[in-house]
Amino acid sequence: MAEGRDVQWVEISEGQVGQRIDNFLRTRLKGAPKSLIYRIVRKGEIRVNKKRVKADYRLVLGDMVRIPPLRLAPEEAVREVSDGLRNLLAGSVLVEGPDWLVLNKPAGLAVHGGSGVKIGLIEALRQVRDDLDFLELVHRLDRDTSGCLLLAKSREALVTLNQALKAHQMDKQYLALVQGRWPARREFVSARLDRFNAGNGERRVRVDNLGKVSRTRFAVREAFSRVTLIEAEPVTGRTHQIRVHAEHAGHALLGDDKYGTREGARLARELKLDRLFLHSHALTFPEPSSGRPVHVKAPLGETLEAVLARARRAN
Repeated sequence: MAEGRDVQWVEISEGQVGQRIDNFLRTRLKGAPKSLIYRIVRKGEIRVNKKRVKADYRLVLGDMVRIPPLRLAPEEAVREVSDGLRNLLAGSVLVEGPDWLVLNKPAGLAVHGGSGVKIGLIEALRQVRDDLDFLELVHRLDRDTSGCLLLAKSREALVTLNQALKAHQMDKQYLALVQGRWPARREFVSARLDRFNAGNGERRVRVDNLGKVSRTRFAVREAFSRVTLIEAEPVTGRTHQIRVHAEHAGHALLGDDKYGTREGARLARELKLDRLFLHSHALTFPEPSSGRPVHVKAPLGETLEAVLARARRAN
């Protein structure tokens, strides 16, 4: 194979051991979409120790990875992060450890690019934090949800934190504003959830007896005349779980364009709420190296605080 001058050969260090080759390339090839990365791996343009590998190959210490020069077509390139988004993300870090960080995710920003989204939070943050060789999401938040989002800065931390997540050693609390008066005695909603195609490729979730077991703990934080501020803690981790369980209980989230009601939309207009009122306000997880619990809180943004102030005045 003839090598051009722009071909890179990268030797794998200890901090990259165990990482999948596709994830490694997404970090190295900033701006390259996942579809392109999978294509060049499949075609053999990516070589490890001069041999072809599959996208799920895990890197070994001392591996030599061949990375070809890429020429991205305008329609497939991941957008360069804007100065505004760069400053927003740089100022959104709540706490940072040696191999992890917690970000106060802005509402309206998808965590991943794709499906018409040119740039997601993880792609943007990799550009902002170009000092890091590794940066991956430990969990996800919906596009319209704000608040605590945990990311790993090393492969080892990612594996440890994912294990903690699966073992239910990670606690996440959300604040949500729902329509109506939530009954103080209703502390749990248990309803099986199933994902389905709602048309136009959109995936949604509904209560279905054949769905997956799902359970959410709810607690009233502040009651108003027509809406309630609740704290929600998902015991299981299903897609849109809090939103669907709240709607199933008869108290849909305000600002929810997927599972909300006409009454909820009217109340949102009255309170001048123009986004989903769902905020991940507290996160507890074991520190990867020591196992000691880390507690992080993300304050409500000015927009949501203003909505609560209007709800109090209308009481």
